[in-house]
Amino acid sequence: MLLHMTVNNYAIVDHLELELDRGMTVITGETGAGKSIMLDALALTLGDRADSGAVRPGADKADVLATFDISDIPEAAQWLEQRDLASDEPQVILRRVVTAEGRSRGYINGSPCPQQDLKALGEMLIDIHSQHEHQSLLKTDTHRRLLDEYANASELARQVQLAAQRCRQTEQTLQQASDISDEQNARLQLLSYQLEELDNLGLQEGELEQLESEQRQLANAEQIMHSCQQVINICRESDSGSVLQALNSSLGRLGALREHGRSLDEAHDLLAGAQIQIEEAVGELTRYLDHFEADPQRQQQVDERLGVIHDLARKHRVNADELPALQQRLIDELEGIQQNDADRERLTEELAAYQQHYQQLAGKLSGIRQKAAQKLAKAVTGEIQQLGMPGGQVQVELRPIQGNQYPLQGLENVEFLVSANPGQPAKPLAKVASGGELSRISLGIQVITAQTSRVPTLVFDEVDVGIGGPTAEIVGKLLRQLGERGQVLTVTHLPQVAAQGHQHLFVRKEQQRNSTRTCIDRLDQEGRVQEVARMLGGVDLTEESLAHARKQLAR
Repeated sequence: MLLHMTVNNYAIVDHLELELDRGMTVITGETGAGKSIMLDALALTLGDRADSGAVRPGADKADVLATFDISDIPEAAQWLEQRDLASDEPQVILRRVVTAEGRSRGYINGSPCPQQDLKALGEMLIDIHSQHEHQSLLKTDTHRRLLDEYANASELARQVQLAAQRCRQTEQTLQQASDISDEQNARLQLLSYQLEELDNLGLQEGELEQLESEQRQLANAEQIMHSCQQVINICRESDSGSVLQALNSSLGRLGALREHGRSLDEAHDLLAGAQIQIEEAVGELTRYLDHFEADPQRQQQVDERLGVIHDLARKHRVNADELPALQQRLIDELEGIQQNDADRERLTEELAAYQQHYQQLAGKLSGIRQKAAQKLAKAVTGEIQQLGMPGGQVQVELRPIQGNQYPLQGLENVEFLVSANPGQPAKPLAKVASGGELSRISLGIQVITAQTSRVPTLVFDEVDVGIGGPTAEIVGKLLRQLGERGQVLTVTHLPQVAAQGHQHLFVRKEQQRNSTRTCIDRLDQEGRVQEVARMLGGVDLTEESLAHARKQLAR
């Protein structure tokens, strides 16, 4: 329940502090005094949109703080624990600061938080009913929401909506994958043919370089043999004198000189080393020629193999040495298409599972709605008959939705139908109810749905517009009954309602030299008598109006 409020520089309020109790608290005051300002400020702490117009003229910011006891709201306590926002006491403090430039900051137990967190927590703390709900009651979306709240099925309805969204998203993804698959089937056939060609080619790593080298060797066999033999002759077998002969002669001459000194030893050793290396080179060339053959048949095979490789490379518009990389790219693309096929199968299976889950949840919600619709219609009918519509009847109609596989709202539309007079067929509210009748029906629905609310604090902002006489007293009794099971705050202009409150707050304007401010007073018993008398009889209080007010309060 709401324990305390502090409002600074909000609208025409410069400073306001309120202590609030359980039960029914009525808020009254003259027209224009700002009776709804406190509720507007409270709504700000609950996550309502803010703008610079909320700041009192001349101030740099508006600051609103509300303290709630959450000892009877385990959902709120759990919500705070999950976000590390809980305090040592079973309380929560919501605060909202709005600057003159229109910037807004929110706080929960002193920690900064986004507006959506204030809104999510606020929905667990307070349920606000306003006269504007009269108009929203003409919308069938409101009818469905009220029925689900009455049936305590709001969470199930949210799960149905999420399940429907999941079905739609999965179906859309599957459709996109299926559209792509038609193009991919043709691509798959081409890839399979191209890879078959490359597989049949069987090009091995390094094979191209080896073939090209072998081709050059086979094509120049005669020249290679002649050149090698010439080198052998020069080194060892030349008639005009070979390299080895020259080295042997040189070594002999240097050897004869060694007895005259050791300074020529290094030159002698280098020539000896050269002799050894030339002999080894000649040996290598001889062995090469011994094993070398000019093989025209092998040359034809190599030429044909290289021709196939280069033909396939030209076909794919790549260099021959890029064929292995091309083959790997085609394999990757083929695997991607095959993966898409697997994804389609997976998506098909997922969609079937999601559809089954949706049908289960939506079917369960339909069953709950069917049972609750009859109870709600009966309860609201009883209330509106008390509220000045003795022959009124309310029906809650559930109509199956056609042509939509996954309706977000469930398997049926919900609509409240009303018959204002006996014998008349039930019709939609917009076609039947007058302004006064709509007010009574709206109030009846709000009272009934509030009785099943798990939120301990209920706010009614001038919901009794268009109601008077004996009906107003009944409205007051209904609100007081709600207050006896929790906390009810109601802004009213009816003395019959004001007299029913457990507490009474009076809103007044205070004129100063250059400004106007709103003040709120907690009325004692005599103050309540005078305020109810004012509401009954006007500006001038008479003994008769005071006596009538005392009678109202005593009743």
